[in-house]
Amino acid sequence: MALLAVKGVSKKFGEVVVADNVTFELAEGESMGIVGPNGAGKTSLFGIISGDLRPDEGTITLDGVNMLSLSPSRRAHAGIGRTYQVPRPFEHMSVFENVVVAAQQGANLRRQGAYDAAYASLVTTGLAEMCDRSAASLGLLHRKRLELARALATRPRVLLLDEIAGGLTDPEVNELTTIVAGLQREGIAVIWIEHVVRALVSTVSRLLCLANGAVVADGSPQEVLSSDAVRSVYLGGKTIATGRLASS
Repeated sequence: MALLAVKGVSKKFGEVVVADNVTFELAEGESMGIVGPNGAGKTSLFGIISGDLRPDEGTITLDGVNMLSLSPSRRAHAGIGRTYQVPRPFEHMSVFENVVVAAQQGANLRRQGAYDAAYASLVTTGLAEMCDRSAASLGLLHRKRLELARALATRPRVLLLDEIAGGLTDPEVNELTTIVAGLQREGIAVIWIEHVVRALVSTVSRLLCLANGAVVADGSPQEVLSSDAVRSVYLGGKTIATGRLASS
C-alpha cells in the first residue's frame, strides 16, 4: 500500500483551476520532484496535501487514513511536514527556539523530547553551531536551512519541499541536495517543487509535471524532461537543459 495517495484532487478559485483531477501515489522513502511553470498549481497542491486548502473533489490518504477531515496541525502530527517558498522564522527567537516550537507544535512533543528533536534537526541541516544565533541575523542559505530544520523537527513521514533551492548559488544548492538525499536514505518520502532542475535530477527518482493544475507527465526525470508535452509548457526545449526551468 502507498504511504501517500492523492486521488482525483481538483480545486478551483472561481474560473481559475489550480488542481485538475490530480492523482499520484508515493511510497515510503520515495523521492518525487514536481515541475511546471508559474501558475501550474504546484504550491496549491502542497496546500491541499498539508491542509491549508480544501479540495473541491478527491481524496488524500496517509497510510490509508483519510486526511481531508484533519486540520493542518493534525496532519503534521500524522506525519505530513512542509517548508514554504519564503522562509518566515520567528525573528525575535534564536535558531534553536524556532526549531523547538516546530517540534512542539508539529510533532506534539514536550520538554526534552522537543529539545532532542530540535537539536537533531539542526545537526542534520548543519545549523547546530548557530543554535544560539538570532534567526533575524541569518542570510538566505541559513534561513532556507532553518526552514528545513523546522519541517524536520515535526518528524515527517512525507516531507513537502517548496523551492528550497531558489535564490541559492550552485555550491549552496549542492549542499542542500546532499541533505535531502540523506533524508531519503532515512526513509522519509520527499516531494520537492523546484525550478532548479539539476537539483531534482540529482536527487529524486521520479518527476511529475503540472500545467494548468493537471498532470501532463509522470515518470523518471529523463522521461519527463524529454517529453514533448513537458517541453510544450515551457519556452522552448533548451530551458530544460540549462539547469533552471523557466518561470513562464
